[in-house]
Amino acid sequence: MSESFVKPVVNREEWIARLPKREKKLYAMYSSVTDCIVTDPSMMTVPVDDHMVHRGDGVFESFKCVGGRLYNLQDHLERLEKSCGVLGIALPVSFDEMGQIIVQTVRAGGQPNALVRLLLSRGVGTMGVNPYSCAGPELYIVVYEMQGAKIDRLPEGVSVRLSKVPIKPGIFAQVKTCNYLPNVLMKKEAVDMGVDFTVALDENRFLAEGATENFGIVTRGKELFMPPPDRVLAGTTARRAMEFAQQLKAERVLTTAEFRPINLGAVRSAAEMHVYGTTPNITPVIDFEGNPVGDGKPGPIAQRLFDMLKEEMIPDSTRLTKVF
Repeated sequence: MSESFVKPVVNREEWIARLPKREKKLYAMYSSVTDCIVTDPSMMTVPVDDHMVHRGDGVFESFKCVGGRLYNLQDHLERLEKSCGVLGIALPVSFDEMGQIIVQTVRAGGQPNALVRLLLSRGVGTMGVNPYSCAGPELYIVVYEMQGAKIDRLPEGVSVRLSKVPIKPGIFAQVKTCNYLPNVLMKKEAVDMGVDFTVALDENRFLAEGATENFGIVTRGKELFMPPPDRVLAGTTARRAMEFAQQLKAERVLTTAEFRPINLGAVRSAAEMHVYGTTPNITPVIDFEGNPVGDGKPGPIAQRLFDMLKEEMIPDSTRLTKVF
């Protein structure tokens, strides 16, 4: 064997010393494996025998801390519980304890504006496929740099193309699992196309969802529609947007606001198209498949929904959990 192919066997200290010294925008991490919080990015690791690592067997939530306060934490924890229930993964701690750990981890990171990734795996202990061989669920919380999730003003608008990546079937579309390969391919697709987002169609060629985003349209008759949540992941931002839309309907700004299958014809003739998500918040689409949406500018409904979301992020909002 050539000496150039012989790899050294090292101890713990040398392993750590050999880790690449890359700049990582990771602020803090909690791991239930060690039951503590660390702020050194080189220590922010997950065991290789965690079922989440080699089988994608776990669920997650992503949410944000804005101005030292977590937005919509309860909704995210409730969706996490639903995802765990579908996959048969037990919650390792109560909502209250989990919330306290999240707050402590964000606080340890020292950044009032950050994104938070909560991962809940089936557990460690096996490199096999059998979930019952895992020792028990593990909880990981990572606090990291927030990019693009601005709420000071409505974005100028984004471009969207149709995706060629097949939509997830059944429960995999409704549960926020750690198996995100189709989502990764959709994001790669968007970057390769030179657009902001791609959006999938379901088996009946109705509008579905993006890599990490929900979509909706406003018709020229002032009807707001979003794809039914039985075929896409029920986004927390999209749900809030729909609740805001009910208020606009009561004000007669909108004539209708409901979940309904949306065909391509309706998308192409829409007055407005929106992206909903933790990072994009509520963002207008001004270009769909190379053609302008409406008049090619952000529409008034997008502005109203954005303003209503923004109002929920002021310090005295009941939707905020104080960290700093």
